[in-house]
Amino acid sequence: MLLDRPRLAELQALDVDLTIIGGGPVGLVSALAARAAGARVLLLESGRMDRDPAIQSQSDDTIDTPDTHHAGPLTTSRRLGGAGHLWGGRCVPFDPIDFRGRPWLAGCTEDWPVTAADLAPYLAPALDYLGAGEPLLEDPLPAPLNTRLDADTAFTAHRLERWTADPRIERRHMAQLRADRDLYVALGCSVCSAKHTKDRITHLDVWTEAEGRAAALPVGQVILAAGGVASTRFLLALQANHPALFGGAQGPLGRFYMGHVNGQIADITFEDAALQDAFCYYTDAAGSYIRRRITPSEQTQQDHQLSNVAFWPVVPEISDARHRSGPLSAVFLGLSMPWLGPRLIAQAIRLKHIGPPPYRRLPHLRNLLTDPVGTLGFVPAFIWQRYGARTRVPGFFLRNPAQRYGLEFHAEHLPNATSRITLDPTRRDRTGLPHARVDFRFTQDDAAPILRAHEALEDWLKRRGLGRLSYRYGPEVPARGIFEEAKHGNHQIGTARMGHDASDGVVDRWGTCFDLRNLHIASTAVLPSSSQANPTLAAVQLALRTVAHLQQTGALSGQETPHG
Repeated sequence: MLLDRPRLAELQALDVDLTIIGGGPVGLVSALAARAAGARVLLLESGRMDRDPAIQSQSDDTIDTPDTHHAGPLTTSRRLGGAGHLWGGRCVPFDPIDFRGRPWLAGCTEDWPVTAADLAPYLAPALDYLGAGEPLLEDPLPAPLNTRLDADTAFTAHRLERWTADPRIERRHMAQLRADRDLYVALGCSVCSAKHTKDRITHLDVWTEAEGRAAALPVGQVILAAGGVASTRFLLALQANHPALFGGAQGPLGRFYMGHVNGQIADITFEDAALQDAFCYYTDAAGSYIRRRITPSEQTQQDHQLSNVAFWPVVPEISDARHRSGPLSAVFLGLSMPWLGPRLIAQAIRLKHIGPPPYRRLPHLRNLLTDPVGTLGFVPAFIWQRYGARTRVPGFFLRNPAQRYGLEFHAEHLPNATSRITLDPTRRDRTGLPHARVDFRFTQDDAAPILRAHEALEDWLKRRGLGRLSYRYGPEVPARGIFEEAKHGNHQIGTARMGHDASDGVVDRWGTCFDLRNLHIASTAVLPSSSQANPTLAAVQLALRTVAHLQQTGALSGQETPHG
């Protein structure tokens, strides 16, 4: 049941088992799963159905490292659906190697408190909630290619990424959100503080749009699903009032802030047209879009001391009109229009594609005129597939006769205690909550394994006669391109990490805070490392596991408090 701008008295009159903070993809799935388990649920979302500048300003955090971290409006969305309004919808599971200690990588030498097998039962339901189809994660290439690749397993092109039909999953579940009388979705309700006993949250201080003030709301079990930065900010504010919480000032809270290292430092030229064709988007039997990735084997990662990484070919840089492609210029022109581009894709991704203004549009207009057949054939079909079809195509991959493409890499950002979130003591939002202060860092430890991964991939391509790489940056400064490309903040990982005990983590293996036993965190912030994968799917799997644990221990029915 949607409650738009309820008053505190309305919330206090509700009888619920579980209160969830945050209405993004992870919070919504947590709420739906808890309802399926029979719990009565209240979900508190600071935003409303549409974007409100005053509410959005609550995420106007202080960014000390603007060269490496996007501003708040590009990385958070305070409205129902949350980051789903910014997310492209890519769903990729973490790999078994991510959960194991890797002594060759800084910050990744210890095993996670959970294993890949612990998360596996929640993969299919997570994909279903997100609308990303079946758990089909590999698809062999056609027979001749498959035989050539299987003869050398240093890398594989069998692994798949899946895409949601619509990243705004509140639309997928809107009928239940409106009709379920034991699921209350309270819009315009910001949680700005909490009261607690020694080991238990007793009340949340909720600031309502309807009244413009905060008041205490009694709670039972609480799931914090406000996004990585926002969840960490809330916990840091609790810690500021009670310094011993979460390991104290030298503890893990707010530290090890990770995203991903991604970009392009090389082009790939395929020697085999069939391999080029294998990287087009296609649909599975259920109608979900999927696409292949090139990934190193576990043995290759160990032998070459790699961080986890995935590669895939992309169209040439669309901002450079020298590609002479009418369709690519049409895409550039659309994205470069300030009134249109942000409506087409997330702003951070848009700026990555088109770069900063001013834009030289005339050469792109010439491309449209010199390639009218290609443009007219591409644009209407793409617009329909992207915005008209029931299942939207997540992107585009245009083949070219030269078989040369940009080589996108998406690699781990390694845990680093100096990459962190703190509170800004000089700034508070309108609810009184201090703004976060972000110091987001990349190091040579991040860059060196990525360079080795490119070298290993190039050797594999040559050995199998599949292709070759051409680097965009000179050998005298091999890491320069990686650092020029490195900027993130969309994937907010690691700042409330899962640990073996309170000395190395904020939450235990079930997502429950070591210090506050009825407070559970469902967020990318709990992930101890970042993998090659986008983190949303893993966060949803962990959230489903947390809800299942609360049900199994009786915590959802108020019978007991769960323990790890």
